[in-house]
Amino acid sequence: MSVAPQIERAVVVGAGTMGHGIAQVLAQAGIATTLCDVDASVLERGLSRVRENLDKGVEKKKLSAADRDATLQHLSASTSKAALSTADLLIEAIPERLDWKRALFAEADATLPRGALLASNTSSLSIAAIAEATQRPGDVVGLHFFNPVHIMKLLEVVKGPLTSSSTLTRSLELAQRLQKSAIVVNDAPGFATSRLGICLGNEAMRMVEQGVASVADIDQAMKLGYGHPMGPLALSDLVGLDVRLHIGEGLFAVLATQGFAPPAILRRLVELGHTGKKAGAGFYVWERGELVRENPAVRAGPAA
Repeated sequence: MSVAPQIERAVVVGAGTMGHGIAQVLAQAGIATTLCDVDASVLERGLSRVRENLDKGVEKKKLSAADRDATLQHLSASTSKAALSTADLLIEAIPERLDWKRALFAEADATLPRGALLASNTSSLSIAAIAEATQRPGDVVGLHFFNPVHIMKLLEVVKGPLTSSSTLTRSLELAQRLQKSAIVVNDAPGFATSRLGICLGNEAMRMVEQGVASVADIDQAMKLGYGHPMGPLALSDLVGLDVRLHIGEGLFAVLATQGFAPPAILRRLVELGHTGKKAGAGFYVWERGELVRENPAVRAGPAA
């Protein structure tokens, strides 16, 4: 049996919240990485955030200037997906729309060399359904990273029903190379992390609705009482309330368990455009990327 070559060239499609972070850690691992997005402004913003992350790492002495420069040398950007023709790895980080992901995987299947890994960063969609868009479902796997990617150590490796053992092995080897701790999860709705995280976040939101405690005190309870590094409401802001709403709706439709039903307060904040840290407001107000206070809109009354 031939041994699959080490991954040396990667393409990350989607330069948003997750995509630019994934591209950063790949480039830091010495993999020549092309970050792609159809929107040039999103692409430039993603690259800017990578530079900011690296500069902050140097400032905090967690990274040498030489390592920063080497990472940037391994990273390029493009509004075209031409780099797929020579890539060993695709990681998709586009919005959670199954039809969009299937279209991208069909295109990648027609372009990527044989033996390349086709990975999705989806947090809840079926890997099997995505893989069906290709002629090589054995090469398709879920690689679910966590935000911020360059800091969070977990990588959820999702094994579809047709994911080959060699693809799983190569994915775990990649996780080690990226200095991530991997868990392997079978292809089930919400996998492990989203399924648990959505339930916890939704219940915290319902507690706010019911006046059980303040946003800050609910988060403090989980931090000090259960050792969570971040409370469920601050974490929801970090992930994006629109993302949490979309995932919750999807899981509720499939699992029909009330814990996944999105709370009214979540819908109201999203309707207001208060989608979390990226918008400057969610359950908290965020300024220059830092949490400063509870968002007054949270206490403004029930959803219309």
